[in-house]
Amino acid sequence: MEPGQALGHRLSRREVGALEEAYAEYAQAVRAYAVRLVGQADADDVVQRTFLDVWRYAARLDSGERFTGWLFTIARRRAIDQLRSRRHEVVDVDQVRQLVGDDGRETADRFADAADVRAAVAQLPEHERTVIELAFFAELTQAEIAATLEAPLGTVKARAARGTRRLAALMTAQHPTPERSRR
Repeated sequence: MEPGQALGHRLSRREVGALEEAYAEYAQAVRAYAVRLVGQADADDVVQRTFLDVWRYAARLDSGERFTGWLFTIARRRAIDQLRSRRHEVVDVDQVRQLVGDDGRETADRFADAADVRAAVAQLPEHERTVIELAFFAELTQAEIAATLEAPLGTVKARAARGTRRLAALMTAQHPTPERSRR
């Protein structure tokens, strides 16, 4: 016989102290189970509703049924009820439009621009590409780049300047704009 069976029988007979004993014995396990299902914030509510239903429906516990299985079935149902009762916040469409544009094209454009920059960086000579990648992608200072590459600081500065100019020229060639063509 499962250890909880005797407790289940006492609950079904509505014995004094049986609910308190069940709570003391199983509340921590039920709470851990509820946290996995509904999260920390709602777990205590699920535990409270579970033990309320355990007391309310104890007479329905079949003598052949495992008490812990019955208890955790109730906990699962209360967790599902809790999830269903949650109200999802409505996001204002105008606020979203400010972030990504009317139809999401702004986000797509940013990804396309990033791909173009990566392609242009790949076309740089290796010594300039390395400095540009360390400066912009690894976010190292020029002094840190010099130490990493074991090169003089002046050399790193010159490679960064030349690489940046060459990168700008490559980007302009890929995407000429009316403003840039007038220069």
